[in-house]
Order: sequence, then C-alpha cells, then structure tokens
Amino acid sequence: MKDNSAIGSSWDEVQKGLFTPEEIAESNLRVQLMGELIKARQEQGISQKKLEELSGVKQPIIARMEKGYTSPQLDTLLKVLAPLGKTIAIVPMDGR
Repeated sequence: MKDNSAIGSSWDEVQKGLFTPEEIAESNLRVQLMGELIKARQEQGISQKKLEELSGVKQPIIARMEKGYTSPQLDTLLKVLAPLGKTIAIVPMDGR
C-alpha cells in the first residue's frame, strides 16, 4: 500500500507501530487457520449448522471463530476440524 500523505501512513506502517512482530504473526496465523477452516467447510458443502452436528461445537461459536470475533481454544478448533478431515500440524517456520 502506498503512503498517501493526505490520509497518513500505510496500514503496514500503522500495524508495525501498534503491534509487535509476534502479535502480527499470531494474527496472520489466526487468519490463515480460519481461512482454511472456511475453505474446507465450503468445499465439502457443509453448513455451519451441519458442522455443529458433526463436531458438537455450537453454530454461533463456529460463526464467531470464522469471523475472527473469538480466538478458539485448541480443543475447540480440533473438534471443528476433525469432521472436515483436517488437523493441525507443527512445522518449522520459514527461515528457521
């Protein structure tokens, strides 16, 4: 994003001024995780309500997770991913 002096700094500059690199990385990871959850659910044609039935996690919680309004507990995330045939893996970070 270009810096536009009429409106101030770019979002990247603002973000770097407000958050630590660790907080930015955590936020980016959360966005990626929820994006993958939504993608898997939609590719399989499963509604949030159906995912509630399959996972035992209430639909409003799934909706809040997908919208980024809440940060799910690990066990909740695993419960929602399992019926989609997904799990979480721990892998080396890029550049390490």
